[in-house]
Amino acid sequence: MNVITGRVAGKKILITGAARGMGRSHAVRLAEEGADLILVDICESLSVLEYPLATREDLDETASLVREYGRRAATHVVDVRDADALRAAVDDGVRQLGGLDGAIANAGVLTAGTWDTTTTEQWRAVVDVNLIGTWNTCRAALPYLIDRGGSIVNISSAAGTKGTPLHLPYTASKHGIVGLSKSLANELAAQGIRVNTVHPTGVPTGMQPASLHGLIRETRPDLAPLFANALPVVMAEAVDISNAVLYLMSDESRYVTGLELKVDAGVTIR
Repeated sequence: MNVITGRVAGKKILITGAARGMGRSHAVRLAEEGADLILVDICESLSVLEYPLATREDLDETASLVREYGRRAATHVVDVRDADALRAAVDDGVRQLGGLDGAIANAGVLTAGTWDTTTTEQWRAVVDVNLIGTWNTCRAALPYLIDRGGSIVNISSAAGTKGTPLHLPYTASKHGIVGLSKSLANELAAQGIRVNTVHPTGVPTGMQPASLHGLIRETRPDLAPLFANALPVVMAEAVDISNAVLYLMSDESRYVTGLELKVDAGVTIR
């Protein structure tokens, strides 16, 4: 008989945006510590974005990395903006794994622009993916947690605690995630469901519009200090964020809810 060990041993956890970047890092780190995973990603690029999104091959690679640790991975190609499709994917993943103990709303997108060049299309895409997609993730997971408790971790950003400029829809959506999460933390505490947010500084994940650097360097260099970390690093590594997620998914944080956990190298104290 195999004995599952680790800080989240035997837990079954949903991750959106799981095909690459932080989502893949979360999946691998949780698998290392004994979790089985439902892995969701859109696996398709969006025309409104300057950078490509992950592919089906990326999602399959994440699942393969999870299985290398002897853990199970159920994969689904789903757009988090599609609430019905996401709910169906979670239902199927729960059937495959035999339950659900937590969810990580990690899927997110970023556009860049000054206030007067940011388009309605950019606003709609970013808010729909980042904020509505986070709600859709919570909504799909909660029916499985309501009678047994569990942990929800919604990935916000350092931009979700300060007024980071030049990507207004992103900053607004990440602040919205905080409000959503705190409200849910209050509403669901009686059912033993914890809801927390994680706030990374910049992380090299591929979610990086090239125009943002030009805006900071050339258009509004006066705003550059707002993007500088206090600690002497340009960016954090994805695993640094995953370690925070692991803590919030584990029973080590059993009395932690409504927390804004910053892994931001001090960018929000500037």
